[in-house]
Amino acid sequence: MADQENNINALLVEVAWEVCNQVGGIYTVIRSKAPTMTEKWGENYCLLGPYLHNKMPAEFEPAKEYDDEFGKAALKLREAGIEVYYGRWLVTGRPKVVLINFYSIYQKLVDIKFFYWEHHGISHTGYDPLLDQVMGFGFVVKEFFKALASPEVTLKPIVAHFHEWMVGSAIPDLRRENVHVNIVFTTHATLLGRYLAMNDAHFYDNLAFADWESAAKNYNVEPQAKIERAAAHGAHVFTTVSEVTARECLVLLGRNPDLILPNGINIHRFVALHEFQNLHKDYKNKIHQFVMGHFFHNYSFDLDKTLYFFTSGRFEYRNKGFDVTIEALARLNYKMQCEGIDQTVVMFFITKQPCYSINSQALQSRAMLEEIRSACTAIEKQIGEKLFYAAAGAPEQQLPDLNSFVEEYWKLRLRRTLQSWKDENKPSVVTHDLVHGGTDEILNFLQTTNLLNNEYDKVKVVYHPDFISPSNPLFGMEYGQFVRGCHLGVFPSYYEPWGYTPLEAIASGVPAITSDLSGFGDYVINTIPDHDARGIYVINRRTQNFHEAAEELANEMLAFVKLTRKERIKQRNIVENSSELFDWEVLGEYYNKAHELALERRVGVKKKKSV
Repeated sequence: MADQENNINALLVEVAWEVCNQVGGIYTVIRSKAPTMTEKWGENYCLLGPYLHNKMPAEFEPAKEYDDEFGKAALKLREAGIEVYYGRWLVTGRPKVVLINFYSIYQKLVDIKFFYWEHHGISHTGYDPLLDQVMGFGFVVKEFFKALASPEVTLKPIVAHFHEWMVGSAIPDLRRENVHVNIVFTTHATLLGRYLAMNDAHFYDNLAFADWESAAKNYNVEPQAKIERAAAHGAHVFTTVSEVTARECLVLLGRNPDLILPNGINIHRFVALHEFQNLHKDYKNKIHQFVMGHFFHNYSFDLDKTLYFFTSGRFEYRNKGFDVTIEALARLNYKMQCEGIDQTVVMFFITKQPCYSINSQALQSRAMLEEIRSACTAIEKQIGEKLFYAAAGAPEQQLPDLNSFVEEYWKLRLRRTLQSWKDENKPSVVTHDLVHGGTDEILNFLQTTNLLNNEYDKVKVVYHPDFISPSNPLFGMEYGQFVRGCHLGVFPSYYEPWGYTPLEAIASGVPAITSDLSGFGDYVINTIPDHDARGIYVINRRTQNFHEAAEELANEMLAFVKLTRKERIKQRNIVENSSELFDWEVLGEYYNKAHELALERRVGVKKKKSV
């Protein structure tokens, strides 16, 4: 009953930099959670984000009426000269959304930065466009909540849920000016934790001795770190996404989280019912086309005995576990050769790195393969009808000579195309021309481990330093379709506050390997005792060193390679069913508890008893 009262009488506003603005993982959190939050809070739920003109038209539908609380608050900002838009986010659930242009107050930015220093000891005098935007956005967000909380707009209690330090910049002034909102702040990854993990191979061993202020100065992020600490201390309810990140919070932010809010996923977006096995086959065939174009110009292998592994995410070489993955692949390659396993593994690294363009050899090989397909299609059509009549009228029950049905023109054209395509150039491990190819950590370690796509290698590598999209001429498919076409996701992260990539793989019916140092892996260990049987493998990186973790990962991949086709099909069914454990309908309850706790901690309000 208490929940229902809150739904009716309170407003919930979630604030994030990635509302209508796809940058990273928080966009997935906010977007995928929106249907669940809309269902619970109804018209009392709204999202708040920055107005970015180049991204607004694609995902935003402006409202015609501004007659509810959120619309009235937006109009008050307009009256104050702040550019603001109110409408619906065009995603599942169609939540209400307010977008504010922080540039519209940039004439006040010098004063805003001065008051951050005077009131909160946060100094920013250098040139940092993102930090300027963060401070400007913090000011307009504060003004929005002042307008929303004014008696002429609403008398309902307001829960303001902030995600990450970029929008947490509003919290110090909301508390200083005693704006009547109940504040929840969630850090999805501590700012300093990410920096320290990238630069310290013994991050977890040294965490307890870390000096946050020295680290912030060392990495030149002191104002950002102070904003995050101020947000954590200013919130009525402080939360993070996993026990892994919670360990950082006391040391680096000076406050223990009140609650853990594990990230879920909107399973309905991935549901394919009985078709998901067929979808795997369809998208696997598309990956086949890429693999043929990339490798078969030099040598070939049996695609029916080929498994596709992949890893993906932003380029954080150590944090994402790219290093331990390559080491494990080298060991897997050796183990498969020693055991004479008649299989091939193609491993895809999908990340984002500066590059000039797609490698010309890769483009040319792909184009030549399409020319071969075109010639074969023409020959197929030519043979088809002739074969039918010849077989029906044949005096003997024998297959006619098919070569006699093909015109010499097509024979010659196909032969010449094949001769032009075949060459002695070993298939490249990278698909693009990298800007910093000479110092790229993935390329360098592939050289060290000799994973260079030799013909005798059982493990082949494709490093694709760009995200996959339908406009990509090498794949011509969505990232989600690519995932469905693969057999195994590999994500042995060293630092990963949560980790959506293995969760997205599982939701697509693809088994995944993660690590106990990722928030997702830690959650799986603590809540799903039979996770291995469900196709969710967790590598021990907490107590094992690099080489021990690589060996465990190699053995897990080898065990997967040895599965029969029937066993893999069965496992995909189990994995797909297990994804329901991570649906927002289940994990959304953690968010509900945070919002209820914020309402209970509101000054002057006693906890209501459930009826």
